[in-house]
Amino acid sequence: MTLDAAEKYFYNAPMSLTLSVLASSSAANAIFVASDTTAVLIDAGLSLRQIESRLAALSVAPASLAGVCLSHEHSDHILGVPALHRRHGVPIYANAGTIEGARRVWKDFQPRCRIFETGRPFVIGDLTIEPFAVPHDAYDPVGFIIRAGMARIGIATDIGMPTTLVRERLRGCQAVVIESNHDERLLLESRRPWALKQRILGRQGHLSNRHAAEMIAEIAGPHLCRVVLAHVSAECNEPSLAKSEILERLRACGCGNVEIAVAADAPGERWRFPPLEPVVLPVEMTEP
Repeated sequence: MTLDAAEKYFYNAPMSLTLSVLASSSAANAIFVASDTTAVLIDAGLSLRQIESRLAALSVAPASLAGVCLSHEHSDHILGVPALHRRHGVPIYANAGTIEGARRVWKDFQPRCRIFETGRPFVIGDLTIEPFAVPHDAYDPVGFIIRAGMARIGIATDIGMPTTLVRERLRGCQAVVIESNHDERLLLESRRPWALKQRILGRQGHLSNRHAAEMIAEIAGPHLCRVVLAHVSAECNEPSLAKSEILERLRACGCGNVEIAVAADAPGERWRFPPLEPVVLPVEMTEP
């Protein structure tokens, strides 16, 4: 096979997605997702300096970002958006409810945003992004499915309870970033005010290890390669508890080979989906 034919073969190879969690906590959240040609952030709750530093570790220039997509308007998800937009011109994507709530947080920063409709996919470069409704105490919170070719990543970082819609959207993903916020016993035994405990445990609060494990076991299948646990509480959870509960459920349903990572333990680590496999060349390409 000629060189031109070989280049065409690799050019037409399946598309992939790269995932890296820049931050995941009650203080700040930001997730980097990219195809070979288009890069976006899901939320930007870090300061601009931190965003620039963590992107630099990935060899990514902030100005190369095609957009920042906002899941909801809480400050730990949108704090760095004004500076990121002003300094680097990164477009802002959000639904109308999130924009309304965010402008109250940003106050003097009133940008022109690109509005998407929850439940309706939109396109940025070669990424297809589908926002879907999640239960959380915000104006119009969403999770995201991000697709490029056959690659598919699901993100739901603030979610009060598993719903049929959330399960259906996450099913079929090769990677899922899902909240596993608290261990119910540790939360109830903590010194947090009772009203805060009720909010966290409520249907629009945050997902427990138990509920996260149940949902992941329901959506798991041969397609699922990795689960990244997000928003793990430093006070009311332990990474080992979250991972062990989810792994136990996955093993029980025959999916114990799924890799599990805690976002806070792997800041900036890059994962590629579908995972790279050894390339098997067509016979005519291996002939002299």
